[in-house]
Amino acid sequence: MHAASWEAIDVDERIASALADQLKVRPLTARLLVGRGFQDAERATRFLAPKLGDLRPPTGMADLEKALDRLIAALGAGETIGVFGDYDVDGVTTAAVLTTTFRALGATVVPRCASRDAGYGLGEADVARFAADGCTVLVTGDLGTSDHDALRAARAAGLDAIVIDHHQIPEGASPAFALINPRRADDAFPFKGLASCGVAFYLAAALRTRLRDTSAAAAAFDPRDLLDLVALGTIADVVPLVDENRILVAQGLRVLTTRKRPAIGALAAVAEIDEASGRPLTAHDVSFRLAPRLNAAGRLGEAQLSLDLLLAPDAKTAARLAAELQDRNTERQRIQEIVWAEAAAAAAEQEHEAAIVVGAEGWHPGIVGIIAARLVDRYARPAVVVGFRKGATEGRGSARTVPGFDLFKALATCAAHLDRFGGHAAAAGMSVAAPALEAFRRAFVGAVADQAQTRAAPAVRVDAFVSLGDLDVSFAEELARLQPFGAANAEPIFGLRGLTTHATRTVGQGHLQLTLGDDATVGEAIAFGMADRDPGSGSRVDLLATAELDTFRGTRRARLKVRELFQR
Repeated sequence: MHAASWEAIDVDERIASALADQLKVRPLTARLLVGRGFQDAERATRFLAPKLGDLRPPTGMADLEKALDRLIAALGAGETIGVFGDYDVDGVTTAAVLTTTFRALGATVVPRCASRDAGYGLGEADVARFAADGCTVLVTGDLGTSDHDALRAARAAGLDAIVIDHHQIPEGASPAFALINPRRADDAFPFKGLASCGVAFYLAAALRTRLRDTSAAAAAFDPRDLLDLVALGTIADVVPLVDENRILVAQGLRVLTTRKRPAIGALAAVAEIDEASGRPLTAHDVSFRLAPRLNAAGRLGEAQLSLDLLLAPDAKTAARLAAELQDRNTERQRIQEIVWAEAAAAAAEQEHEAAIVVGAEGWHPGIVGIIAARLVDRYARPAVVVGFRKGATEGRGSARTVPGFDLFKALATCAAHLDRFGGHAAAAGMSVAAPALEAFRRAFVGAVADQAQTRAAPAVRVDAFVSLGDLDVSFAEELARLQPFGAANAEPIFGLRGLTTHATRTVGQGHLQLTLGDDATVGEAIAFGMADRDPGSGSRVDLLATAELDTFRGTRRARLKVRELFQR
């Protein structure tokens, strides 16, 4: 999209100027804060310095006290507790938080994760396994809310099921012994954006509070040691990084940086994150280095390996399990690239359609979401990718979209061609029979085209138009205080116009490094994956970019990360 369509977020400059004076920050930093809704110094200060003391107590969390009573009884009686987590990072970290907590308090725990091959959620077969292991309490993580048949089976088997979740609540009363889910209509906890691992953290902290005066184990247990797990799951699940989540993630990244948990040191090592540099781990590290590896096992079927790693008791065990997980991730990447090549070729035949819908036998359902996201990046339109296991007549698909299109609404109009579907405006999943795929494709493309007729092409919103001189080391240091970046707290994007390229070169695997200048300043920029768009030296360009503090061989400098590059 050409630079002419860029527009800056509207901010009251008088408020921004006053805030800059009060906080002693750059006017540009104050403008970013005001654009994020922080117009008074007190709220802005809490945002810039997130503290655990600012977490609101769990007062009003539905069924929390009931769950605590049951767990305290189980701990006192020496009952065996089962823990069952979903196969994604939020599910695995939730299971790790729960298992670590119960074991620290003296319980015998049977920890397991769901298998993608067995289908989503808690199944009756899972319940039977826990019952056979002698469990009398079953705590689920990031699943269970909708699994009423399995919850009824648990009750019949003598298992009290406590569900820890954050997904949508279906109609009808839950058969669970306790359902702790912020989405409950009767849940009075003020923040509804917690990931399941965040809900589990609240449970762990409340359990410790209830027991610390009567149990030496509880008094010695520090829930803050769980925050590395909470940061992993919260970032990976792309929940809004505001309010409680911002605090949990900011503090959790500090715990992650210490690598105190054997799993984190081992995982960072296979992800080639250099510990010797002393650089703090960031939300970007979690999103692009750590979480994909933890997700790899679940994407290919069994997530138990990831849970075993997070629970590893020592560095040697963690190193062995991390190496196995790295092998799974390498295999996931190999499969992903094969599917990507086939999907990209199929999508090229639909490049003039309003949406892309592709599917084939042999495409692993664990990676179709990644492929759909890549197609959206390439074609800037909604995309659906469906994978059919060999010999299967029903495929599992995943849909992704661009801002402004409501995926769920579009899928709802195509429901007659789907066996099942669910999700929300930005991402969704579905099951579709092979004979119905083409009819679904036509219906979905038509639904997207209908939406497009009533949707104005959005302008690109930038946080501010700046010159190179605005983005210096001092500003980059202030900008870092707005981290962690993620959902609902996006990394600020700046518009820079009329720059001149002094030098360009290809680095790494297809990345473009640029030396740029305006009338007063020369700076450096990196454009990942844009080597094929090299404008050459002496060109005039406009950029959409973010800014970061880069440390290279002990030298600190401000550097631009290019999001879009337009040659004049």
